[in-house]
Amino acid sequence: MQENRYTKWIALIAVWTVVGLILSTEVFFTVRVTRPEIAFWDVLASQYARVGLWALLTPVVWWLRRVVPLRMGNWFGGVGFHFSLSLLIMLGYYLARILFVMVREGESLAAFWNVAVGNFFGRNLIDLVFYWAIIGSGYTFEIYRKYKNEQIKAAQLESRLVRTELSSLKQQLHPHFLFNTMNTISVLVREERNTEAVSLLSKLSALLRISLDTSRVEEVTVRQEMEFLERYIDIQKMRFADRLSVDTDISSEALEARIPNLLLQPLVENAIIHGVAPKNGPGRVRVAGVVKDGRLHLEVADDGLGIDNAKNVRSREGIGLSNTRERLARLYGAHSQLVLKSEPGQGTTVSIVLPCRI
Repeated sequence: MQENRYTKWIALIAVWTVVGLILSTEVFFTVRVTRPEIAFWDVLASQYARVGLWALLTPVVWWLRRVVPLRMGNWFGGVGFHFSLSLLIMLGYYLARILFVMVREGESLAAFWNVAVGNFFGRNLIDLVFYWAIIGSGYTFEIYRKYKNEQIKAAQLESRLVRTELSSLKQQLHPHFLFNTMNTISVLVREERNTEAVSLLSKLSALLRISLDTSRVEEVTVRQEMEFLERYIDIQKMRFADRLSVDTDISSEALEARIPNLLLQPLVENAIIHGVAPKNGPGRVRVAGVVKDGRLHLEVADDGLGIDNAKNVRSREGIGLSNTRERLARLYGAHSQLVLKSEPGQGTTVSIVLPCRI
């Protein structure tokens, strides 16, 4: 907050310095037509006296704008107040300047009003312009501040929505996955395959620990996502025995890219449930990732039965893939892409393209 205040004052000084320089240059070349002997520094001093006054008055005018807004009294009251005040400041500064010059030159003050009326010219109206420019800048800053506040609120809301969606996704993962895994453990215990049951329980514990550790994290690296995914796959392999094999092919550059937390798991789950599980024989799932032209390309493919009609496509997408599509649209907009391709008897492939963020 303190830094923003200093920045505001530095910007104010810079703006009035530039205005003073422009005004001095314009006046110098105008006056030089009739007074060739005039020095630029003389003009500069007089014009920066005016600019310095307005620089000091700027915070006061901004304050008055808030206290007496233009819309007060159906605009007549507010506009009338500020117009009258701008005229008063213009005339006050003009008369003070005439008085100062006459005193400095040793002239008689008896002719003050005659001199004041005779020397008034259109350039003095620049003070009116300055006053209303300050009023306008005040409203501009107010609109900009409201816009930034709305942006911040929107970003905070977006962050809460993403966390809510992630939490919802985890809640969808846990119940049926935990039920199936615990059921597998109970079967192993009944069959007295205690070593395998303990191993599966240990893998489940590790998976849940990672899930809890990243419960509030919106983004992870592909490497972290794969660590979670490997434990999930290990558990699924124990459930499906020799019927499931999973290949991974992630480039080293892709491993360091950041992606939404829990992005790949629903895709792999879909591939296992809808691709491998319905097959009579063994099935294979492939997870690949590579960076091309500054974009991250991820792919999850299976060699399952594939999809043979539009109805099955909607069924295959399910909640997990639909949520993934919505999350990507919310986080990346048009900069992301999710494509599902499938051929009957050949398998299904889900491809994702994201901006690569390291």
